[in-house]
Amino acid sequence: MDFWTLVNALTSGLLIGLVYGLSALGLSVIFGVIRIVNFAHGEIMVMGMFFALLMFQWFGLDPLVSVPLAAAAMFCFGYVLQLVVVSRVSHLPEHMQFLLLAAIAIMIVSALLLIFGPDAQGVQVDYAWESFAIGELIIDYPKLFAAIAAMVVAGVLLAFFKYSATGKAIRACADNHMGAKVVGLNVSHLYALTFGVGAACLGAAGAIILLLFEVHPYLAPGYTLLAFVIVIIGGLGSLFGALLGGILIGVSEALAALLFEPSMKSAFSFGLLIIVLLLRPQGLLGRAVR
Repeated sequence: MDFWTLVNALTSGLLIGLVYGLSALGLSVIFGVIRIVNFAHGEIMVMGMFFALLMFQWFGLDPLVSVPLAAAAMFCFGYVLQLVVVSRVSHLPEHMQFLLLAAIAIMIVSALLLIFGPDAQGVQVDYAWESFAIGELIIDYPKLFAAIAAMVVAGVLLAFFKYSATGKAIRACADNHMGAKVVGLNVSHLYALTFGVGAACLGAAGAIILLLFEVHPYLAPGYTLLAFVIVIIGGLGSLFGALLGGILIGVSEALAALLFEPSMKSAFSFGLLIIVLLLRPQGLLGRAVR
């Protein structure tokens, strides 16, 4: 292994890690505000992938063009899901919430199997095999475009929470639920909006990642587990932590594939998780529990 082989692997891992980070943002947003762990995370993301696949098959839309459409579709799904179903169990113990969302996840996978079947499907864009070189560094166009799209969506999300009136209201609900009610905020609507925003992140991430990987319904549990690893490493509830965790996981997977075998990717990811939990249990950017 020479220097440029290592640099190419790290660059590839960084680009994919940015997409991973965007997918984990959805989980972090929902937990950070509503304090509910979305165990249907991967299933909603796979729904976004299939939505982008349909847009490609029916209308010839590039998955990157489908990003806002997939985000809008998943926002509507997440908003209704929170308002009609999840809100009814938000006061119940955590294991009851887990059972509900796990049941929803199973229903989504079953529906996707019924509609699309178990076979893997993908898209073939014009630039799928194109790349460019900077010296001996070779960058694939699909990975580069996917990373740029992920950064744009993440930037829009962060700006929404920091600068918009609705985003500030959502942050107020996260900081003080009772205080938000006292000042007249519609907390139920804002919680549903938050779940919708988290689902929109997953829809966007699903459309983006379709550029890189094929989709089938059984992908969903793997993406849920990956998102949990990322947000725990970065700090559950921290938006910047989710992005950092995604980058670290992407780079660790690239190193595992380079130094050992591609099948070792999960071992590296969970090894990194164990190290972080031992040295900083609250995550890299999370707050310590007092």
